[in-house]
Amino acid sequence: MDVGAANRKGLSLFALIMIGLGSIFGSGWLFGAGQAARVAGPASLVAWVIGAVFIGMIAMSYAEAGAAYPLPGAMARFGSLSHGPVLGFVTGWAVWIATASLIPIEAIAGTQYMSSWNFGWARGLVTDGSLSGTGLATALFLTCALWLACYWSVALLARANNLLTLVKFAIPVLAVAALIASGFHTGNFTDHGGFAPNGWSAVLTAVSASGVVFAFNGFQAVVNLGGAAKDPGRAIPRALVGALSLGLLIYLALQVAFLGAVPPERLTEAGGWNGIDFASPFADLAKLLMLHWVVTMLQFGAFISPNGANIGNVASAAYLAQNLAETGFFPKKIAEVHPRYGVARPAMWLNLGFSVLLLLTIGHSWEALASVVSAAMVVSYLMGPIAVGVFRRTKPDLPRPFRLPAATVLCPLTFAFAACALYWSKWPNTGKVALLTLVSVPVAAVVLRRRGEKSLRRQFAPAWWMVAFLMWMALLSALGSTEFGGHGVIPGGVDTALVALSSLGFYFWAVRAGVRAHEAGLPGPDPVLGATGTAVPAPRSPEPVAAVS
Repeated sequence: MDVGAANRKGLSLFALIMIGLGSIFGSGWLFGAGQAARVAGPASLVAWVIGAVFIGMIAMSYAEAGAAYPLPGAMARFGSLSHGPVLGFVTGWAVWIATASLIPIEAIAGTQYMSSWNFGWARGLVTDGSLSGTGLATALFLTCALWLACYWSVALLARANNLLTLVKFAIPVLAVAALIASGFHTGNFTDHGGFAPNGWSAVLTAVSASGVVFAFNGFQAVVNLGGAAKDPGRAIPRALVGALSLGLLIYLALQVAFLGAVPPERLTEAGGWNGIDFASPFADLAKLLMLHWVVTMLQFGAFISPNGANIGNVASAAYLAQNLAETGFFPKKIAEVHPRYGVARPAMWLNLGFSVLLLLTIGHSWEALASVVSAAMVVSYLMGPIAVGVFRRTKPDLPRPFRLPAATVLCPLTFAFAACALYWSKWPNTGKVALLTLVSVPVAAVVLRRRGEKSLRRQFAPAWWMVAFLMWMALLSALGSTEFGGHGVIPGGVDTALVALSSLGFYFWAVRAGVRAHEAGLPGPDPVLGATGTAVPAPRSPEPVAAVS
């Protein structure tokens, strides 16, 4: 992709914002407000602000790196560019898992909202808060149907993305207006245990495990697909700010509307916010308030929002799998692009298989899968601030259309925030995600051996900080306070402080490892600077399939 031609044909800024906003408004708005209210009560409003600030910090670090390297699937490549092939595979694996996991979870969202339909078979899709056998079969059908649509006519779906996004934007706005107009109970914000009935630790848990981070994760689509913008250097950071700002405003409005619309007598009957457990939060609440037209609109939106967001998810996940294949850690066949449709069909098959596996194992409800996926997302965020720190020291001549202000302070602070968010995901989610990520380490060793690599120690040297970090986080999570699912060996307050302080040490270890990797020549030729350190155009890649201007 030509990284220097600002006037080349490509995505407009508006189209890129629509990509980000379309991904942000997937299933997160359908479930996030209800789940956050159940966990944190009215203080869930604070969770959305914290989540937006956290994701904003992460997004801005990726804005600098993404503008400098406007490559398709860029988030999976920064580890390789900064530390070499092994860390590139480990972090690329984490990003791929987090992105590919979004495909089945959106299908689960649509299925759970179908259970609010006034049909006997529909009500049987969810039993005791989890998908029934029929519900699981329906989620599998929706996953395969959307995948097949993208497989055969992704270009047609791409052209519809802007319209789908505008529709998805309008439905939650109308839902907010209707819920507030139906009767707004201000006492809900202070009664039933107060503003923070479950304590402030519950607010932090809501950020990571109740869909807040999950909801804002759509920013990745801007980074992964922003390389096709008309002017990536200017468009990527602007699109990130625009999509995240609009997303925060609407999510706050949805949360306020949900909190104020729940009938006080229902809260009393349920014993407080902990007892408010709707399978389809907004649709069930609208039914309770006799807002039948809102129920119909939400049922329609439950198909538009998740499936519209999945257009970008399918495209992004395919790019990420392609990148792993191009580095040699996935079979080369996965990177093969269809000559007519311009998509990597083998990569799409891989992602479909992974989606089905998740559905059959842990995907029994949106809430169950979202908590694990959110933790996986946080792991995938770790490389942004580290890549900026490494590139600032090793690539002073790298063209940077966007520079992160005060990067020497913000980068380690952002990494520490990400570490805390991973810890707040609660045990055993942290342990599951750490284990799932570390599976890539022996795979990398086997692949390097088969390539004939004689010095695994040299290749793995830049990646040990990540291995140690994930093991350390899993240990702290297991021993941490019971508020975050741990065994209570480390008291509350001390645990978060320990995570934050120790993560700073890991950040500086990671940056130093990246500098040494460059000294050893492990990252290889730079796609922008080339082997000589002079800016050159990178190879042109196919246009992304998530949207067109």
